Amino acid sequence: MKIRLAYGKTGLIIDLPAEWNATVVEPRFVPGLTDAPEAIRSALRQPIGSPGLAARVHAAVPCGVSLDQLTVGIIFSDITRPTPNHIILPVVLAELETAGVRRDNITLFNALGTHRPNTDTELRGMLGDALVDDYRITQNNAFDPATQAHLGTSSRGHDVWLNRELVQCDLKILTGFIEPHFFAGFSGGGKAVMPGMAGLKTVLGNHDAGMIGHPNATWGVTRGNPIWEEAREVAMRAGDIFLLNVALNKEKQITGVFAGDLAAAHAQGCEFARQTAMVPVSHPFDIVITTNSGYPLDLNLYQTVKGMCAAAQVVRQGGAIIAAAECWDGLPEHGLYGKLLHESSSPRELLDRINTPGFLEQDQWEAQIQAIVQLKADVYLRSDGLSDEQITAALLKPCRSIEATVAELRERYGPNATICVLPEGPQTVAYIKA
Repeated sequence: MKIRLAYGKTGLIIDLPAEWNATVVEPRFVPGLTDAPEAIRSALRQPIGSPGLAARVHAAVPCGVSLDQLTVGIIFSDITRPTPNHIILPVVLAELETAGVRRDNITLFNALGTHRPNTDTELRGMLGDALVDDYRITQNNAFDPATQAHLGTSSRGHDVWLNRELVQCDLKILTGFIEPHFFAGFSGGGKAVMPGMAGLKTVLGNHDAGMIGHPNATWGVTRGNPIWEEAREVAMRAGDIFLLNVALNKEKQITGVFAGDLAAAHAQGCEFARQTAMVPVSHPFDIVITTNSGYPLDLNLYQTVKGMCAAAQVVRQGGAIIAAAECWDGLPEHGLYGKLLHESSSPRELLDRINTPGFLEQDQWEAQIQAIVQLKADVYLRSDGLSDEQITAALLKPCRSIEATVAELRERYGPNATICVLPEGPQTVAYIKA
């Protein structure tokens, strides 16, 4: 049985013997919208729980200020996300300019969170040359307090630091795409602001060991999820905001548009994603083969933890996960994720260290989840971007042939070993049906 795994830009074909009876679990395919720009335009003019964008523009003009002085900030996703910015942003910008907003009063904010800055080439690939050349772009710098404004503390006691330029904009438009998220419940919504445009201290608070370890900080859960709830709270602190999120299919085509009020529009988008991406299975599996949804999501090992976590939902205790991810960006070398892995000799030691009272370092959240997954199952990595030595140093087991690794695991578990394949990785969230 030949199965195409989402891997890099080209995919990876694996061939499993039919007698192995592998179960393939994929999201329900929804065709892309026939005219995505028109669907976006319509959503901006008739949004959910909010006046249209043009009306919001006029309502956002401060007292004593003319429309031509109104400032608008548009947040867009960075290179680690497949958001079709080149489709979304031109429609938004056209609507703003039709509403009377001056082009030089619009800033495009790259929601890096704690990720590295995107290169000029990456920005042009994401946005197109015209937008890069014609609009001011600011990339969030979570590590420079001078670029941030302090907006008090959250209801959970965490300091709220946000990009100062964004906060100063009269109207903020949050863009992005919605899919199930391994600790925030769903992506999109307030995540554009937190962690997207937040300072390091705020991200560390929201992503500390207690928040990540909360039982509700998991796939598909929003209400009662402390990470999602605080992200929404922090986003509301930013001021006047308007949401524009989309849903995507495995071809990265837009399948739904959700614009308007942060809570109402995001809730509709989350339900749409839940119906398409979350798939019940009847039992846990001995072996789960997963991906990290291909390019750009599988650019590094840090991001690939999502795919491991998706597989962990349906692997049995003591089973095995095989993750296929290109990792052209390495571990990566920036950030502290690799350092945290290299400083520990085992997943248990890593998790114990992160759970030590007072421990708080950048990227510990990804290392924490990786360790939790590894305490449930052995994790193998099939990657062209990392050497066997790098994979081993990251506490994982190298895999150069998925078929060969599965064959070896069947020798260990027996000929009746159950196998599950998640070709789209975390864009499919399989779960054990109660």
